[in-house]
Amino acid sequence: MRASLIQLDVDPDEPVEARRVRAAGLVREQSGSDLVVLPELWTVGAFSYDSFAAEAEPLDGPTARIMSEAARDARVWLHAGSVVERAPGAGGDGTPDDRRDLYNTALFFSPDGELVHAYRKIHRFGFDRGEAALMSAGAEPATVPLPTTTLGLATCYDLRFPELFRALTDAGAKTLVVCAGWPARRAAHWSLLARARAVENQAYVLACGTAGTHAGVPQAGRSVIVDPWGETLAEAEDAGERVVTAELDPAYVDTVRADFPVLRDRVLR
Repeated sequence: MRASLIQLDVDPDEPVEARRVRAAGLVREQSGSDLVVLPELWTVGAFSYDSFAAEAEPLDGPTARIMSEAARDARVWLHAGSVVERAPGAGGDGTPDDRRDLYNTALFFSPDGELVHAYRKIHRFGFDRGEAALMSAGAEPATVPLPTTTLGLATCYDLRFPELFRALTDAGAKTLVVCAGWPARRAAHWSLLARARAVENQAYVLACGTAGTHAGVPQAGRSVIVDPWGETLAEAEDAGERVVTAELDPAYVDTVRADFPVLRDRVLR
């Protein structure tokens, strides 16, 4: 299975509509891949809090429509990163009550362009500010069965919570996909945590971040694909826009888990 991570540049001077078209074009260029992943909140910027309410959209909004078409044209499974979702029935005036109906929601499409899953981010970043104050939290871990593997979905700050990834593993995930807008200041944490989640769950980790700077926050980039033994298969060396691609062997997860069966020795659950 070939996986490609698109480390997309989120340039605040680029109109959102233009970035949607450009991102869709990049997805179509990966037609030789089986799975393509985009980063978190690439339409608005993960730290552009003041724009969340204005850029919020429903699950069948403009980003979903153009990503559906791109997945269908490229014939790929597409993790389209995440959008600011406005829940059905919510208003649009940006008031505090209205903002409780916003979610950081990852969109996942089949090669037929069908939206097969929407994962609402469980762990919101910002403590008492930012995303944590402006958005509601998702409640359910998300797994998506593919013909060759089962994906577990996570978003950015989720990466710091190993219990979520263990829940995904318990639910059958063998490939863990993380979309992110991770800041450069904590780039070392990003790389370390991606490898840790792979090693402790004996699973592939595909971690895709944004490039560039948005809302004054330089991004880490360094999108990475890690195998179940913790070896890095491919990694972006910097925070520039680029595509990171690697070949995955889904059977290797079972091999690692059988040869070194640490998961069966768990005591606390």
